[in-house]
Amino acid sequence: MKYFITLLIIIAALAGGWFLRDKFGGTSITAAPSTNERKVLFYQSAMHPWVKSDKPGRCTICGMALTPVYEGEKGIDTSGGGEVVALTQNQIQVLHVETAAAKVQPLTRTLPVAGMIDDNATRHRILSAYIDGRIEKLHVNFMGAEVSEGQPLAEFYSPTLLQSEREYRQLTGDLKKNTGLRLRQMGLTPSQIEALDKKAGDALTSQILSPISGTVVGQNVYEGQYVTAGEKLLEIADFSTMWFQFRAYEQDMPWIEIGQSVTVTTPSLPGKSFEGKITFIDPNFDETTRSTKVRVELANPLINGRRVLLHRLYADGALKVAAPAMLTVPRSAVIETGPEAVVYVDRSEGAYARTVVKLGRRGDKLMEILSGIQAGDKVVTNGNLLIDGQAEMNRSFMTPVEPMKPAAPMPALSDAKKQAISDFVKLSDAMAAALAADDLAAFNKASKPAMMKAGELIEALRSPEGTLDTLDALEKSRHFHGFDDLQKARVAFHSFTIAATAVLEPLRMADGAPSFNVWECAMVDQAIPDAPKKGRWVQMPGRAGENPFFGKEMLNCAKEIKRGGSQP
Repeated sequence: MKYFITLLIIIAALAGGWFLRDKFGGTSITAAPSTNERKVLFYQSAMHPWVKSDKPGRCTICGMALTPVYEGEKGIDTSGGGEVVALTQNQIQVLHVETAAAKVQPLTRTLPVAGMIDDNATRHRILSAYIDGRIEKLHVNFMGAEVSEGQPLAEFYSPTLLQSEREYRQLTGDLKKNTGLRLRQMGLTPSQIEALDKKAGDALTSQILSPISGTVVGQNVYEGQYVTAGEKLLEIADFSTMWFQFRAYEQDMPWIEIGQSVTVTTPSLPGKSFEGKITFIDPNFDETTRSTKVRVELANPLINGRRVLLHRLYADGALKVAAPAMLTVPRSAVIETGPEAVVYVDRSEGAYARTVVKLGRRGDKLMEILSGIQAGDKVVTNGNLLIDGQAEMNRSFMTPVEPMKPAAPMPALSDAKKQAISDFVKLSDAMAAALAADDLAAFNKASKPAMMKAGELIEALRSPEGTLDTLDALEKSRHFHGFDDLQKARVAFHSFTIAATAVLEPLRMADGAPSFNVWECAMVDQAIPDAPKKGRWVQMPGRAGENPFFGKEMLNCAKEIKRGGSQP
């Protein structure tokens, strides 16, 4: 223990020596200060480093004194990305600014396709007459009939075939073998030829058998019809496996590979989908459409004697593809303006840097970033269009003078404005206090005059050169009346106080502004549905913050926001 205390004393002594040396410019406390004054290059805000000036002053955002940057020093680096747009906490809430981190992750995309469902071409048969003859009887005489391989389809009479069958039964050896080959050429199957020795001698017809199992899709012959060699009789298709064929265009080909799964739907079967895999990609591109055919095999179940998927249906497909892990951001974060794509990167403390990025492939919800930002950078996903509009306004008023000159101090408030602010703060405080006490009647009583004072405040603060967005937001949120439910009252008060605080908070920097306090709750989203996490309200000085969003349930969930936006 004694050794530990001695070690702490030594460390403290060394630290004190270094501190004194740095403070007084040398190793001796009594050393005379240097007479050589360093040249100040510019002044910079420590909290908001993009705010610079060539003269001493205060930060135009938080009000802190600017820090001098001397010759040989670089100051705080603000090169992390393009021009910077600064927003207050209230502006961030009013604009509903949301951010998401850039991540290295797989990029997924659902590629919609459209095509036709056809039968398996390798399992499609057309039965033609091998020799001249007559159809004595049809065992299958309608289209759509399901048949099995080897099933009799028709009774066929042909004098030539009948004579060859009789010769086959009478011959032996090679002569019989040769006659069997001739019977094969006349359309008999090997099993039919083997059974000829047992065939009745007075039988006058031979059977035409189905070569495959499938569905009859064509009938060109009827009982009693005389046919000639080569004439088409029946057509059979195997619908147990169907082909979904669609056209893929050149820009889609980097995503398509054999073996990928495709989900197929068709208007004829609403609510049902079929999964299949890509089995073939035609290597020949159509020169006119710059596309090629892609084939997907689908199983076609047999239910109640019929196949579920019909022949030649129109169908839609969804091809789900994924690319290897890459740097991505949400698609909503990217703003594409002509040839340039930009994102706004959160640099903390209300600073958003406009950053040009190079885009890669596009997914369903994400977009590949090839350059411009790094993994972990927080990009704005909601409110970025409004921030970009503010950046455009900033550019229109920018001057080429470097470094920036300090903004003119806020002008003193007139007596009318002071009175309007004071009256409004008292009533807004009364509304917040009533909700903090869960007193609905007191809230309804304070809200009506508060709405009137809000209108007077808006008129008093409105600039002759134009209107402020915050005043417009307050005007829209102040129109509500009495409530019969405490939760509804809190929802209305939330919109109102967010807009009101956005108007009032900057006025605390003005000379002679009435005194009031700003408080913040960091859990508003748990009390107000779909609200941002943080919410602010104003109170009269002299009492601790009392949370109007939760009331007695979490009365002390509050932090005071000092002038300039800092927390104690």
